[in-house]
Amino acid sequence: MRIGGFIKQSLIDWEGKVTSVIFTKGCNFRCGYCHNPYLVLPELIRQTRDMEEVEILNFLSKRRHWLDGVVISGGEPTLQKDLPDFTRRIKEFGLPVKLDTNGSNPDILKQLIRDRSIDCIAMDIKSVLSPPCYQKVNYTTNASLLEKIKQSIQIIKHSGLEYQFRTTVIPQVQTLEEIENLKEQFADSCYIIQEFRDGDILDNHLLINTYHAGVSPQENDCHK
Repeated sequence: MRIGGFIKQSLIDWEGKVTSVIFTKGCNFRCGYCHNPYLVLPELIRQTRDMEEVEILNFLSKRRHWLDGVVISGGEPTLQKDLPDFTRRIKEFGLPVKLDTNGSNPDILKQLIRDRSIDCIAMDIKSVLSPPCYQKVNYTTNASLLEKIKQSIQIIKHSGLEYQFRTTVIPQVQTLEEIENLKEQFADSCYIIQEFRDGDILDNHLLINTYHAGVSPQENDCHK
């Protein structure tokens, strides 16, 4: 696991629970409002050291009686080839695990659900489920990626696990009609609208150039 950040105690990342939060490095999305660029852009990822997995597991083992669970976020955690094993090790401490994901890897979600190595899933729905709308937020979206996202939505809905879909509303990007469309589409699900925070907009020029320069977001230094 490539881990770029760790919060020992959080009261806001899993409603009603005291959790630790683990942030993995690498992401296959390029969202213009991303507030964790150091976990996304390869040139920034290389500037920060990886945190030792064993140190984090040791902390969780010692504090397992004081925590209600562990949240694994990113970046995009499902890009990590060691994620299934890592979540199982956390579960061995008796700690529930919540996964934050962009939904781009449905096969990994199936595996984690099948193995009962996660207990809750929060999936970001960037925009209306069409390439033009998604591309306004994530520049890497194409028809193939969007199909995987749609698969993940169905997998999560029928997983039997606690779950949440969420969309960050960006006034400069998304229209009221698009947001109303999403609210209607997810009316039968646990779905929330998140408030956009001023200052979250990244340098879009940097993000776009990183993508079009031939850097593969899917690879993105995750396993190097």
